[in-house]
Amino acid sequence: MQNRTDLALEQAAGLSQTGGIRMEQRGKAFHITEIRIANDEDGKPIGRGKGRYVTLECEQLSHFSDAYRAQVEELAQELQQFLPQGDILVAGLGNQEITPDALGPLVAGKILATRHLRSELQDEDPELAFLHQLRPVSVLANGVLGQTGIETAELIAALKDAVTPSAVIAVDALACSDLKRLGTTIQIADAGISPGSGVQNKRKELSEKTLGIPVIAVGVPTVVDMHTIVRSYAPDASMHHGMFPNMMVTPRDIDRLIRNAAKLIADSLNLALHPQMCFEDVESLG
Repeated sequence: MQNRTDLALEQAAGLSQTGGIRMEQRGKAFHITEIRIANDEDGKPIGRGKGRYVTLECEQLSHFSDAYRAQVEELAQELQQFLPQGDILVAGLGNQEITPDALGPLVAGKILATRHLRSELQDEDPELAFLHQLRPVSVLANGVLGQTGIETAELIAALKDAVTPSAVIAVDALACSDLKRLGTTIQIADAGISPGSGVQNKRKELSEKTLGIPVIAVGVPTVVDMHTIVRSYAPDASMHHGMFPNMMVTPRDIDRLIRNAAKLIADSLNLALHPQMCFEDVESLG
């Protein structure tokens, strides 16, 4: 039985590099691993499509590190490598009423929305002219299908025609298979995202194939499957997994993890989207 995970790094564990799958490591504030998959065929052994998958690991996202500024700036640099020119739509996926799934909405609430500024400030004080230089950014936090009756992919597809972004950044909580990566890892990928896939609640895919524009997925693993935990400690237990119920396990300090991870990702996104700003500027946004 395959372990449930949204992390390409876990799926590629133990796989030798080939011409179609390349892996490199770097980083200072984070330990960064980048996996590049040349085409969909090469990605089949690990269940991943063509694209770039960047994993940033640190000791613990639930605590602000003394190197917080360095982490924000390094994550922003990694995000900038994925961003095209032009308007961006940031979509916070997930359910704010369920703490382990609240990462996306919390990040969305901290993103600086600027798409409206050029029209609203055109007759304002000349001292505010610098705001016109900021990249147009729109933000969406729509909830989940059970709350709205609308698939996230359907909503973004309709909204895309109105705001005409050059790319979508989708922020979501993820599932992992290794307890050590729970709340310690950030993944960025340009191959899109299928919300809920890691917890067997897969919704319609958000990707360049379905939307016609790049989709950059950013997420943090906040849950791990109970059967996966059991198999990791007792491999022979896999044949008896039906003897006990499955469940999703989340860290004891999940409230703090979600709150701190959301701020880190939001600060980094704001810095990546608006390079005219400095760390102090983005942190003051809250």
